[in-house]
Formats: sequence, structure tokens, C-alpha cells
Amino acid sequence: MAPSTVTPETPLAHRILVVDDEEDLLELVRYTLTKQGYTVTCVGSGEEAVREARQQPPDAIVLDLMLPGIDGLEVCRRLRAEAKTRDIPIIMLTAKSEERDVIAGLEQGSDDYLTKPFSPRVLAARVKSLLRRKDAERRSQQETTIEIRELVIHPGRHEVTVAGEPVSLTYTEFALLQFLAKRPGWAYTRAQIVDAVKGEDYPVTERSVDVQVAGLRKKLGSFGSNIETVRGVGYRFRA
Repeated sequence: MAPSTVTPETPLAHRILVVDDEEDLLELVRYTLTKQGYTVTCVGSGEEAVREARQQPPDAIVLDLMLPGIDGLEVCRRLRAEAKTRDIPIIMLTAKSEERDVIAGLEQGSDDYLTKPFSPRVLAARVKSLLRRKDAERRSQQETTIEIRELVIHPGRHEVTVAGEPVSLTYTEFALLQFLAKRPGWAYTRAQIVDAVKGEDYPVTERSVDVQVAGLRKKLGSFGSNIETVRGVGYRFRA
């Protein structure tokens, strides 16, 4: 399936790549997002998704889990492994509602997920939320660099180093680390973390927060132990 693009009459900077092998669903998502003013590119396979994202990185990706050829998890893994595409926000779509499928997507680096069938309005709201956070990050160029022992966080450049070595984080992992590191010693509930990183009233399970924290700790190596679990509360960055 050749990539197809629909551009609104008054195009905005944001371009969305939609990946699904169901033509009806592609058309629904294309229509919904185009009406919101986005430029929408649609492809029908994992291979096409990787190729399109590499050639012209979009501002966000709506990615189905079950795809012909390489599936959505593998697409996510490949994009997160490359500097050019690793920071693209990804919303994973899945017909499966089991927790393990959601967790698998989060572990591979997706920033959000929706289970089918879903409301087009909810999808549009999720895309808007992801892009709003990404735009806020661009405006954070003036924020002060955070330095805690060997950890250095550059908000404007979206860069993290530990003992001088770069650490590749997804958008959500970066936002989570920055939130906790801003106030070492402060304990936050999972709900507070979701509100700060995703936005208020965002529907997400506590298990999803735990998965993101576990992934962040792993990427930080031995320094990851500074993200402490506060029993009965949530998490904090060691003072």
C-alpha cells in the first residue's frame, strides 16, 4: 500500500503518520485528524511505517499493534533505536485489551495506547495532548539545566547524560525523569505523576506508571536506583 497524504486547506506544522491495515479504520482516523487541521499520512504495513518515518519524521504516529509483516511492537522498537525517530510520540492501537499487551507496547516505547473500538473524539484528544506536550518541550529552551550528581538533564535539547554518557529516553520517560528530578526527596503518587506527565484526568492504570518507571530505571543503569519506590505512596527521586 503506497503512502497517502491528506493535507488541510490551511496546513499546520503538525504531521501525523497513521499505520493500520484496515482500510475502514484508516479512513476514519484520516477523516478525524484532517478535520482537526493536521496533515495526515496513512500506510498499511509495518515496513511502510518504518520507511516513511525515516524519510520524513512525523510529529506523531498512530500505530496499530497487529500489522502484516513486522508488527507494531517491532516498528516501535526500530524507531526508538534510531536518533532520527526515537523522540516521535507514538499512540499504540490494539484490538486486545489484556494488560500484557498494553504493557508490551509501553515497554517498547509507546507513549500512549487506545484499545479498539475507540471513539474518534478520544483519539483526536490524545493526539492533541501529545502534540501539546511536545510543543511545550520546545518552549522550554529557557529552562535551567538540572544537575544531580552525575545526572544532567537538558530540557530544551531533550538530552540526558549520566557520568557524561548519553541516555536515550522516550518522550514520556524524559518527562517523568524531569518531573521527579526537579524536586529531589519529594514523594509523588502515581496519580500526581500522571497529571504532571500526561495531563489532568488522563485515563491510565497505575501499572502503566510502574512500567514506565521500570523502563526508566533500566536505561539509567546503576543511577536508576535513585528513583525510589515509596511504599503506599508512589515514587520520589532520592535527595
